[in-house]
Amino acid sequence: QVQPVESGGGLVQAGGSLRLSCAASGRTFSSYAMGWFRQAPGKEREFVAAISRNGGGTDYAASVKDRFTISRDNAKNTVYLQMNSLKPEDTAVYYCAAEFVPGYYSVYARAEGYHYWGQGTQVTVSS
Repeated sequence: QVQPVESGGGLVQAGGSLRLSCAASGRTFSSYAMGWFRQAPGKEREFVAAISRNGGGTDYAASVKDRFTISRDNAKNTVYLQMNSLKPEDTAVYYCAAEFVPGYYSVYARAEGYHYWGQGTQVTVSS
């Protein structure tokens, strides 16, 4: 079992960058696929990016592809989301999620696929 904890959110101008981190407690972090989701006010939670347990598989929402990069460091029990060329529509609370998976390259783009969630970190992009 892991408990994700997000950090790195904040206020940034359009066109700027932020890097979110998600530290997950537990000795078996490398057995978990990880994902980032976001929820803007008045909108449903949506998928942003996902990464397999070994980092060899990734998936991105079309809206962030080529701007965001997900990565992980299993030695540090941490997954990252590098966000570049930020837009006001990226403003949201960003959540990190984890799911225990047997497959090394499995990635999950659906929120229903994750059992463990962090509390979220606010990202605000000003125009």
